[in-house]
Amino acid sequence: MTDAMNRLLDAALANVAFDGWSDATLKRAAAKTEMPLAEARALFPRGGVDLAMAWHRREDARLAARLADTDLSGMRYRDRVARAIWMRLEDADKNAVRRGTTLFALPMHTAVGARALWETADTIWTALGDTSSDGNWYSKRATLAGVHGAAVLFWLGDDSRDHEDTRAFIDRRIDDVMRIERAKSALAANPAGRAVLAGPNFVLSRMRPPKGLAGFPGLRRGR
Repeated sequence: MTDAMNRLLDAALANVAFDGWSDATLKRAAAKTEMPLAEARALFPRGGVDLAMAWHRREDARLAARLADTDLSGMRYRDRVARAIWMRLEDADKNAVRRGTTLFALPMHTAVGARALWETADTIWTALGDTSSDGNWYSKRATLAGVHGAAVLFWLGDDSRDHEDTRAFIDRRIDDVMRIERAKSALAANPAGRAVLAGPNFVLSRMRPPKGLAGFPGLRRGR
């Protein structure tokens, strides 16, 4: 993100609580930074939507940097994931997140909101060293995006001390996912289960993560 975009974004955050992620917020940010409105619109063509996504991605980048500087080696893997989800929330601006959630709930912006969740899930898995190279790359991110999205909604309404209820909620959701994974492992260990999973597993094994195009389908391996 350029310095000009960061300046506009910082100025916009002061107004998001009042006007949301909107064109009005972009106009106020441009005026505050003494940037011509035409230049501001060139940086954020879709106005509030692009502002919201820029802020979301900046927060993802900040999370990646924090995770890189945090020693998680002594934690179970499921606890690392839970910790990463909480780290993404603990310092976030609730007004900005609430306004973003409202914006992305609108029918014309749901695809953008889904992409934002996917990118956060990808940020977390990448920072935790995920080396998936097949369909698991997608399933891990899809599952984590669902857990993170649910955690965000819970966190927005959480008024418990130090958000302890949110952290407990994250732990429960991670435990739910782990139960599913254990069930899949048990099914795969059963001869009949292996036969049932043979087709889906073959398809997953042929999938590949996208190359520099987050959110796009992977490439099938050639014969």
